[in-house]
Amino acid sequence: MKRIVTIQDISCLGKCSLTVALPIISAVGVEAAIIPTAVLSTHTMFKNFTCKDLDDQITPIAQHWKNEGIAFDAFYTGYLASPKQIDKVSSLIDSLKRENDLVIVDPAMADHGRLYPAFDDSFPKEMARLCSKADIILPNITEACMMTNTEYKSEYDESFAKEILKKLTSLGAEKAVLTGAEFGGKYGVMLYDSTTGEYFNYYQKKIDAIFHGTGDIFSSTFTGLLVRGKPIEECVKIAADYTAECIKITMNDKKANWYGVDFEKAIPYLIDRIRS
Repeated sequence: MKRIVTIQDISCLGKCSLTVALPIISAVGVEAAIIPTAVLSTHTMFKNFTCKDLDDQITPIAQHWKNEGIAFDAFYTGYLASPKQIDKVSSLIDSLKRENDLVIVDPAMADHGRLYPAFDDSFPKEMARLCSKADIILPNITEACMMTNTEYKSEYDESFAKEILKKLTSLGAEKAVLTGAEFGGKYGVMLYDSTTGEYFNYYQKKIDAIFHGTGDIFSSTFTGLLVRGKPIEECVKIAADYTAECIKITMNDKKANWYGVDFEKAIPYLIDRIRS
């Protein structure tokens, strides 16, 4: 069985980060190992949440795995709380990565033109440094602009998106996937492969709703499917469709919780898509 280690925080309640990544990666038939970078009582959309930083555990865990001869097929990073954590995760990848292992970075740090509250203006540069180690990066338009020193635009055209994708791969990754791309009445995902110079676009009908954690759902699904062996274009399609299905199910349930989408109810849809 293929094995992924995913490195990000765990919110004890809130349906994001590791509480999303672990079940989704497992559902697609890939083993999921985890390194929690912090433990939060809830995700940060709640008030008065508690947070325990675990960056002092990253290196000991990695060393134990190395001593045990444990190998991974992919390293998948999500929300990292500080430049110090980025340094430690970067060292972990250097220590454990084999030649053909994948590194996939979701630079979860910003949205809607703003950094998350925990970060300052220097953080995108640090995240870009981690992205230089990646094979594939999965930013939204805000994160993409910040890491490439490009002025953020809430409205843009396809040529702007393509230029951003080229700038992203110039950071070091061979492929970049721009999530939540929106222009000309289209909404979806754009993939750029710098090794071939080819673009791949997948558009959907935009759902007029915003839920916390949907980026984690997309990234976890994409990563699990890619490591399972699906073609990257199919990974983009299924991950986007599954994320949309999660949102639709949540919107149709009047008893759904406000703090996240009901991705659990859509897992049968995901499994059916894998089998088809």
